Amino acid sequence: MRAILPSATLAMAARAQALRAAGKDVISLSAGEPDFDTPTFIRRAASQALDNGATRYTPVAGTPELRRAVVEMTRRLYGWSIEPQQTVVGVGAKQVLFNACASLLDPGDEAVIIGPYWVSYPETVKFAGGVPVMVPTEETRGFVPQRESLSAALTARTRLLILNSPNNPTGVCFDAQTLGMIAELLRQRPDVFVITDDIYYALVYDAPFVSIAQLAPELLPRTLVVTGVSKSYAMTGWRIGFGMGPVELIAAMTNLQGASTSGATAVAQAAALAAILGDDKTVLAMRDTFKQRRDRMVTQLRAIPEVRCVTPGGAFYAFANLSAYYGSRVGTSQAMCEYLLTEALVAAVPGDAFGSDAHVRLSFATSDAHIDEGVARIEKALKALR
Repeated sequence: MRAILPSATLAMAARAQALRAAGKDVISLSAGEPDFDTPTFIRRAASQALDNGATRYTPVAGTPELRRAVVEMTRRLYGWSIEPQQTVVGVGAKQVLFNACASLLDPGDEAVIIGPYWVSYPETVKFAGGVPVMVPTEETRGFVPQRESLSAALTARTRLLILNSPNNPTGVCFDAQTLGMIAELLRQRPDVFVITDDIYYALVYDAPFVSIAQLAPELLPRTLVVTGVSKSYAMTGWRIGFGMGPVELIAAMTNLQGASTSGATAVAQAAALAAILGDDKTVLAMRDTFKQRRDRMVTQLRAIPEVRCVTPGGAFYAFANLSAYYGSRVGTSQAMCEYLLTEALVAAVPGDAFGSDAHVRLSFATSDAHIDEGVARIEKALKALR
């Protein structure tokens, strides 16, 4: 258990909250969740479900109504038809990912992860007994994986490839050409399973959402889609995620969930059902607001001398390269975030947790005023290092 590292994102958010509770004027740019409230129609559906007695145990894999809705969601997003038994509802997408890794990996199996990566991927793989193998990407190439490096990472021990697009922490969206290259490599390795974490599917800004699950139907027998309602519908606290994949894997994941948490809460599933069956107007409005905030933050960051930032095509993070300011006082992303928190009262997440020590992750899931003030404080603090 000591080998499992704590979440850097949760740790930084907790520190910022503690300082704020102590009366400090902290601006948190570390949040991994929307700053919006859950839309009213979803909350009303949850309230109605409670009034109707939705307080008992639920089936381990999810309520029949929600699983049928996930089937329709899959058809709409990915263009392929599945049956309800090919779906599972978890206590958040994180549990779906955890159950999948535990079901797919034997001790010593390798799981290939493209960097920069969400902090929980390597820890989940390690908990399942697997070995995370990181594929580096280059900022100058937009954090897009290259065929040579990905091919080299696929060894005889590889059993799993984890994809995440839009990406946390970079916001980068893999285009059809990149995903096609990945699919081509996977066709040569019929023993390798792929998990595509599409949790940010609704938060794409410059091009339509695209997933390997749409482009490579021949890989579907060994593909698991992981998604949920947390990011798209501002429902992080409801803890509902979905997995869509082959029957055998879904059954194994369901068995594991039955031995741990059992089914997700009834009222949360009722809320998720209302979300994915409801009108997308609120989702689109949130997406448009995030796009405006993205442009605001990236423009301001790039105006700081020697700060680099790839434009995120999705999600709500800017992955800023602050390494030009590393020196005797601050030499790592962890030290930089400590410095920004203590000297500027700005909370950011160190990039080393995501596999890139040159960067810090900044969330634009906050108000325009907080973006303006937060970036201004960062600029002032960086200038003080010179």
